[in-house]
Amino acid sequence: MFTEVKTHLKLILKYFTFNLSALTEYRTSFLVQVFGMALNNASFAFFWWVLFDRLGTGIGGYGFTDVMFLWAVASTGFGLSHVFFANANRISGMIITGELDTYLLQPKNPLINSISARMSVTAWGDVIYGIVLMALIKASGMMWVMFGISIFTAALLITSIAVAGHSLTFYFGNMEAVGRTLWEFTITFSIYPETIFKGPVKALIMTAVPIGFITHVPLRLVRNFSWGTLLLLFGVTLAYALFAFILYMKGLRKYESGNLIVTRM
Repeated sequence: MFTEVKTHLKLILKYFTFNLSALTEYRTSFLVQVFGMALNNASFAFFWWVLFDRLGTGIGGYGFTDVMFLWAVASTGFGLSHVFFANANRISGMIITGELDTYLLQPKNPLINSISARMSVTAWGDVIYGIVLMALIKASGMMWVMFGISIFTAALLITSIAVAGHSLTFYFGNMEAVGRTLWEFTITFSIYPETIFKGPVKALIMTAVPIGFITHVPLRLVRNFSWGTLLLLFGVTLAYALFAFILYMKGLRKYESGNLIVTRM
């Protein structure tokens, strides 16, 4: 088991090194896209600053610093997901076109192999933006500790939700729209104060689609740290990652090879 995990980590690292090298070959283009994404994200921070300045009070018990923490974790987690697993949101397309055949022919786990094969340039802008934002809001020591922990659990959850959503294509035909919608909801619901979600929506994002564990639970830990809550965060993250993995692997048995010829060197 340990050997298999180690092998997969080495594969992810090799893809990371290769993809980063390929992207930075054209440095000017790389830097412009990274800076552009960071600037785009900054516009939302400015919007929240104006909103809190006009209101003069918090929103649902959340202050400006709290909301910026949500944004920092969501942005960096999203960025890390796209840096290491940018193909997670392309699973449906790979299934439909037959591109998945390429990865099935290789002696590696098809899920890890396929989602790690591509890196998003703009994702680096998201990663940098989140870190800079934490510095700008003069985050407390506890905020930095939880930021350091939760960006990795967030990245794994964001990736797992995408994998689970797109894996439905194995079972029900083209579910690309569903997968992408779920992906967009994941980002949208994670950057707004938890207190605005009520009833069924609140139950959904804390159970079946654990979006609340991406940013809301880490903020709870910043406000009132509890070892039990931290273990719950780790447990839910690992459980959902395992669920997505099993859903994908079982769905793979239903996969019918496509006729698209793709060569990978």
